[in-house]
Parts: sequence; structure tokens; C-alpha cells
Amino acid sequence: MSSPPRQVSRPTTRLSARASPYHSAVTLYEAGNADQPSTSMSSSLKPSKRIKLEVESKSTDVLDPGTPSTSLRKTSRTLKLEEPVSEEDTDSRVKSKSSKKTKPIPQSLETPHPAPPRWKEVYDAIKAMRAQTVAPVDTMGCDRAQHKEDDPKNRRFATLVSLMLSSQTKDEVTDAAVAKLRAAVGGTLSVAAIISADDATISDAIAKVGFWRRKTGYLKKAALRLRDDFDSDVPKTVDELCSLPGVGPKMAFLTLHVAWNLNLGIGVDVHVHRITNRLGWHQRPTKKPEETRLNLQSWLPIEFHREINHMLVGFGQTICVPVGPKCDSCTLSTEGLCPSARTKTPRSPVKRKRRSSADPECESGPKMDIAIEFSGS
Repeated sequence: MSSPPRQVSRPTTRLSARASPYHSAVTLYEAGNADQPSTSMSSSLKPSKRIKLEVESKSTDVLDPGTPSTSLRKTSRTLKLEEPVSEEDTDSRVKSKSSKKTKPIPQSLETPHPAPPRWKEVYDAIKAMRAQTVAPVDTMGCDRAQHKEDDPKNRRFATLVSLMLSSQTKDEVTDAAVAKLRAAVGGTLSVAAIISADDATISDAIAKVGFWRRKTGYLKKAALRLRDDFDSDVPKTVDELCSLPGVGPKMAFLTLHVAWNLNLGIGVDVHVHRITNRLGWHQRPTKKPEETRLNLQSWLPIEFHREINHMLVGFGQTICVPVGPKCDSCTLSTEGLCPSARTKTPRSPVKRKRRSSADPECESGPKMDIAIEFSGS
């Protein structure tokens, strides 16, 4: 004879109501076990979920604690489930957020890019042409900003400021903005001077450079970071430099070249990116300067990494300009070393036949016969 099914006793759930400490019209209900005293809720390791009722307008209605939640009629109240968060959870979230590191700058390719044919001939030819011309970068480049400072830290900081202002800006405008900013903050470019200056002073000084509003904020934030994290000096690694607001890989590598005399990579700007693609140095044309940098660094000997930026920038400012390159003045086009060279073929003069007035083709209009009749008297 089979025994009857065993009856399993289920704990009775009750809702305990209490007034909200935040609003007099809000009542909080906590679900607990009727078999246990209400004090056990506070002593449990993990608090249960609470149902918080936020009342949009004051109401005198009071819900019966025994009323099931499914039978609640729709009112202006909003139900929200809240999970209490312990202080340990909050601290761990803050630590994980603060410990987030910036993505390191890649230094090499997994598969090196092959060296283009006859690249050394091209390199030497460009270097020879650069020796015969003076470009704006030669007299107003980022390396000139440090010469007006005496303190080593200020010299390095002035170099960084010049590079931060040079983005989307010509060297002539950048050089004038650096000089005006130096005068506006007291005669020297230092971290403390930029922090002490108000935004309006900085903006007025650099108003001629591109994106001057954005760069004003970058200078302020970068100066604060340098003061707090780097003892008011320019860092010596690419990743640390790129962690500063408004600083990218090109600026980082050039800063290390000029400020610290460290040759850790190639600074690729729009000139280097454009000219190396015109020369066909990339098997597949690169779309971004970072692609260009990684390709060049994989095959160009390291002794050329520092000087190639200065050389190609000046070449791009004087001969291989963005629009209408002066191929007729470039020796690469005459020696067949540039696949993008544009040769001008002289037009043969068009001989036009000169027509005389006696030529019947010169007559225009319909032909007319005129006759005069005389009548007798």
C-alpha cells in the first residue's frame, strides 16, 4: 500500500512596511519569512531585494501588507527593484575603473613590410634637394620652441606645447602662437604658468591655430597631469606621452626626438604619409599615418628614423606640395624614380590660315545683283 504524498511546509512570506527616510509619502516593503523574526533580515549576509515605491503626488492610500503584488492596481506610483550594494563592491568598481590603462602604442608589425626597390636612391635625391632649399620647418619647426627657454624642464615642455598646437596648422602660424602664448603667461612656457593662466588668456594667444578651443582645454589638462603624475616634466615613453590629452603617436615620437634625444620611432604627419604613398613605398597604399609609420619602421634602417620626418616635411612644403606638386623642379621625375610624377607635354602650336578679303569664303550673307533702269522722257 503506497503511502500518501508527503506534505512539504512552505515558509510564509510576509511584507513588513516602514516609512521611507527620504520622503514622507513613500512606504518601503521588505519581504521576509513569517517564521523568523524581522531582525533576521538585517543580520543576513546578503540583504534581500527591496521594493521601493516612488509616489509622484502625495496620496493617502495605504496598501494592505497582505495584498499580493499582482493585484496592485495601476496608479501614479513607480515600482523599482533595488539591490543594496556593499561598500566592498563599490570600492572594487572604483579601483577597476581607475586602474584602466590606455592601449599601448604598437611598435612593430608581425610581418615586416618589404623594402621598396631603389629606395636609397630616392632618399638621397630628396636629401640633396632639401639641402638646396629652406623650408618653413627649418626655421619655425617644433625644435625651435625650446631655444627661448633656459630651464631644461621648460625647454621640453615648450617642445610639447609647440607640437600640440601644430596639429592642422602651418608652421608659421604655430610659431607665432607659441611666441604669443609665452608672452601671455609671463615670458616663459612652464607647467605652472599654464595652470595659473585662465582659459581666456590661453585662447586669445592661440586663436590663430586650428581647433584652438579644443587645444586650450588640452593644454590645461595636460599641464595638470604633468604636475600631478610626472613632477612637472615631460615623460620619456611613448605610452605615457600618448596618455596626455591631445597627444598622439606623431607628437610623442617627435617630442622624444627633440626633448629627450631618444630615437624610438618615426613621427609620421600628413607630409610623410602623402609623400611615401606618392613614391609607392607601400605595397598597398596606406589610409592612416599609423599604418605608414609601422610600414616604414619595419624596413627603414633605424638611423634614418629621426631625420626622415624633418626631411620629408620640408620637401612637402616646397616641392611635393599637396595640390599641384612641382614635378618639373623635382629630380625624381627626371630620373624616373617617382611613379606619381606628372610630366607636362608641350602643346604644338595650331596654325591658322589667314584669309584675305578676296577669298570668296570670307563673304557673308546672301549674294545680290543690283540693276538700274532708266525710263525715257
